[in-house]
Amino acid sequence: MEDIIKAVAFKTELDSLRPIDKEQEARIMQKFRLDWNYHSNNLEGNSLTYGETKALLMHGITAQGKPLKDHFEITGHNEAINWVLDMVKGERSFTENFIRELHQLLLKESYEVDAVTADGSPTKKRIAVGSYKTTPNHVETKTGEIFYFATPEETPAKMADLMAWYNGKIEEEDVNPILLAAEFHYKFIRIHPFDDGNGRTARILMNFILMKFGYPPVIVKAEDKENYFAALRLADTGNIEAFVNYIAKNTIHSLEIMIAGAKGESIEDADDIDKEIALLEMRLAGHGKDKNTENKRTDEIVREIYKNTIVKIVNKIQSKLKPFEKYYINNDVRIYIDGTPHPYSPNLVENRSLNNIGVVISYKSIKKVGFEDFEFGYGVYFKFNVLDYTVKLFGNMDKTLYTKFYENLSDTEITTIVKQVVQAHNKELEKALGSN
Repeated sequence: MEDIIKAVAFKTELDSLRPIDKEQEARIMQKFRLDWNYHSNNLEGNSLTYGETKALLMHGITAQGKPLKDHFEITGHNEAINWVLDMVKGERSFTENFIRELHQLLLKESYEVDAVTADGSPTKKRIAVGSYKTTPNHVETKTGEIFYFATPEETPAKMADLMAWYNGKIEEEDVNPILLAAEFHYKFIRIHPFDDGNGRTARILMNFILMKFGYPPVIVKAEDKENYFAALRLADTGNIEAFVNYIAKNTIHSLEIMIAGAKGESIEDADDIDKEIALLEMRLAGHGKDKNTENKRTDEIVREIYKNTIVKIVNKIQSKLKPFEKYYINNDVRIYIDGTPHPYSPNLVENRSLNNIGVVISYKSIKKVGFEDFEFGYGVYFKFNVLDYTVKLFGNMDKTLYTKFYENLSDTEITTIVKQVVQAHNKELEKALGSN
């Protein structure tokens, strides 16, 4: 691995410049700490800019209009970094308890987050700091597949195995710190031992290992997020070398900064002058979905959404309510295109304009004495604007659910719609049964 060889050579050069002037070393570490705090949190969705992060940590100035949670994430992360920097200097053993204590410093206190149950129902999930997960934290990939981490039951044993692996590696005479730190990061992420904060914890632990061996911390930049996650995905396929190389390249960059600082040269990155402009542009680019004119409304895009979203919704609702069909005298599906009704078909009928589509399903007259007048109807209404579309439920319900740019609803979003419609039907039926 050429990058590891190059990094080792830079490390040798850095060692030859030690000891570094204390004031200069403090400046170098301050830069690493500020960059580390900003980028590691931004990778996880924190909204504070680099300037806002620096103002908060250096001067205690909070950013107006930004969530309090985002400020707590930065200050908690900074406390965790400072704690680790102290641990590097000491003789504290690297254990599971060390990791749990770090996690507690990072997230500060337990809290609740929005979550979705296995059947798509909205719920709340409690994040316990400093404790291993108690519920699964598998994730859905972009393709809709589920990526499985360790189960809560497996986690304690897998974490014990990870620490045993690490303790075995550090006893090897030819251990390479970069390879060790990168592999530890990846193995930790595959376990995903905590309910939240796993990415930030993994990067801090990786840097703890590097710094224990005299290397500077690695900063994974927010603007390089896609390459970072792509390298992790390659490791998932068995190509761990791609991720190790990625970490090695970033280690080289950190070594270059530290060597420059040790020589009394500028430690600013080449792009620091334009950093705020670039970060602001990045924030703007990432602020919601891009209103890309290439994705503006066209008949072709609307037909795609009809086929892969609307038809799915209808099929799933009909499937859920199928046990009741034998009790109804009439059930019907109608599609309304720009207000004009048509017989329902999985294929969208030809129409000059496709500004809005409504699908209405109705169930009428139960084959039981006293229920002849029972009726349930629902509709899912899609209004197609130039650059986005809205999804609304109407009939027995009247509720706007989503505003989306031109992409299909996710399986989770479709499940949420289906559940609300089916629950509304059941509620109306229970109400009718209760009065008879």
